Amino acid sequence: MTHPSSVGRTAAPSAAERAYRHLKQAILEQVHPGGSLVSEGEIAEATGVSRTPVREALLRLETEGLVRLYPKRGALILPVSAREITDVIEARRLVEVHAAEQVWPRRAEIRADLAARLAEMRAAHTAGDLTALMAADRAFHATVVDAAGNEILAELYQRLRDRQLRMGETTFRLSPRWADMALTDHAAQLAALDADDPGPWLATVATHIDNAARALRGLR
Repeated sequence: MTHPSSVGRTAAPSAAERAYRHLKQAILEQVHPGGSLVSEGEIAEATGVSRTPVREALLRLETEGLVRLYPKRGALILPVSAREITDVIEARRLVEVHAAEQVWPRRAEIRADLAARLAEMRAAHTAGDLTALMAADRAFHATVVDAAGNEILAELYQRLRDRQLRMGETTFRLSPRWADMALTDHAAQLAALDADDPGPWLATVATHIDNAARALRGLR
């Protein structure tokens, strides 16, 4: 029998999961910039866990291409290269355009959600809250990819967005043009859902990815 006090509770994350989340966020937000070396002890102290779950977290981050492990030294935060930017954008284009094609017959099911995410982006932009703006932007894209119904592609897409966030987080915070571009592009995508054929919709999806690519390459 389930104890009454446990009903409705969410299981606390494991020590390894806590270490993973902590370090991944620090990498994506460039608290630990590319090229820096972090030790197991440093992470263990910051998260209040032992070194064993820290090693598990680092192995997971290594499989995601964010760190390279060096025994007895720690983990190197891998810097972003021009090749990585090209590869991430190319992979994003394959996933997002495919997803856009798949959801077109069911576009009415996602239109309200996309409109809500766009409204959140506009509100965050007006408030000057770039963190909320970037979260709503990510949710806008994820709505389309998730609706395509391919769980493997949805998981891959989340990893691609993580890597792109690391590429542009700092500079995007200093570039108001990025926010204006994202709002304009997503408004065009939403309007394209009302067309009679998928051509404009697919074109706006591809254009937005191309605009993101130019912005990221401009950071190099």
